[in-house]
Amino acid sequence: MDRDRIASAIPGLDELIQGGFLEGSSILLSGGAGTGKTIFAMQFIYNGAKDYGDPGLYITLEEGPTNVWWNMKSFKWNISKYEKLIRLYRIGTIEPKDFAKNFNVEVEKIKRMVNEMNVKRLVIDSTTAFAMWMSSPQQLRYSLFKLADELKDLKCTSILISETVGGRDNFSRFGVEEFVTDGIIRLYFMPPQRAIFIRKMRGTKHNQRVHPFTITDKGIVVNPKEEILWESLRK
Repeated sequence: MDRDRIASAIPGLDELIQGGFLEGSSILLSGGAGTGKTIFAMQFIYNGAKDYGDPGLYITLEEGPTNVWWNMKSFKWNISKYEKLIRLYRIGTIEPKDFAKNFNVEVEKIKRMVNEMNVKRLVIDSTTAFAMWMSSPQQLRYSLFKLADELKDLKCTSILISETVGGRDNFSRFGVEEFVTDGIIRLYFMPPQRAIFIRKMRGTKHNQRVHPFTITDKGIVVNPKEEILWESLRK
């Protein structure tokens, strides 16, 4: 029996991934600064609430919830109408020496919020900040595995944001994140062109070409009919 899918809520994207993400999967959303990662993630949460009635949880490790809320309001989104379905939560700084103890506490808080709201969509912004609390790549890998498994058990579909540095072939900052997630979506920005590439999507026959996208006053719109040459990508 096929697993249920959850719409990405990004216009044009689901045509490239068999109609949506597998329910309970974890997706790494990567790209350089200014490529549109946060907009994509906010749209995943907001449109999920608006179009599908899905409760969403946006977890931030850098910006405060108020800033994220105002970022959402900068688009033509009726945030107030769906605020009962959307929750923002900030994880405070954790010292590396206290990480093991505090990480488990935060995971339990997240699980409790997911259960209380019956959360279907979750965002972690970002794994880049998350990794700064770790003492080693092994600890990062274990922690992300644990979190992804917990969310999968709760049938919560999650997006983990990672800011990359370097060229077009880099899909994560630390080379760990891409191995603990079910899918990888990479965003690019070569002014004035923006592009999206699906590196992997477990359990899905996904498109393997690069496609352009635009950012409108309602968010990201992917053009699945047009293609961009891989050789033209830089950032």
